[in-house]
Amino acid sequence: MNKNKILPLVEGSFVIAMGVVLSYAIIFKLPWGGTVTMLSMLPAAMYSIKHGVKKGLAISFIFSLFQLAQGIGDGIFAWGLTPAMLIACILLDYILAYTAIGLSGMFRKKGAAGWVSGTAAALFIRFICHFVSGAVIFHSAGKLWDGLTIDNTFLYSFIYNGCYMLPEITFTCIGAAIMFRVPIIKKQIFKTAAQ
Repeated sequence: MNKNKILPLVEGSFVIAMGVVLSYAIIFKLPWGGTVTMLSMLPAAMYSIKHGVKKGLAISFIFSLFQLAQGIGDGIFAWGLTPAMLIACILLDYILAYTAIGLSGMFRKKGAAGWVSGTAAALFIRFICHFVSGAVIFHSAGKLWDGLTIDNTFLYSFIYNGCYMLPEITFTCIGAAIMFRVPIIKKQIFKTAAQ
């Protein structure tokens, strides 16, 4: 195997490990559920920006399996879901949601705007996966915090998932913009993207 094939595999392994470690670095946890992490999606997003969507999706899919393992550790099987709901939850909240991060590289050759807009679009797709899961699978409704009860499942899911995904999207996009400003990172990514 030559260097051009081995390096993306090594980088991919590092990116997955870094994303998993950062997913345990929680900035804050909402009382009703959902957490904001220390840029846990940025490594996979940067990998997709460097190597393209196809490789980005592959790495993000593997990252999704680690997120699923964390979900199992957090008690996903104890949520009282029917087998069909559990499968749908695993697909929407884990596999599809986290694999979507691999789409971050869709505008990778467009400079800083491409890095940020590609990352924002990919993470918005992740938000859509969680939103659909909350509204359709969980039929979420009820109390978010003291004094606020929402009976509309779509509005509840939108607010519930938006409260943690909006900061995640914002922080990750800021991280991508900062990475664009680091000369060595910018040079390496554009060098690979041009190949």
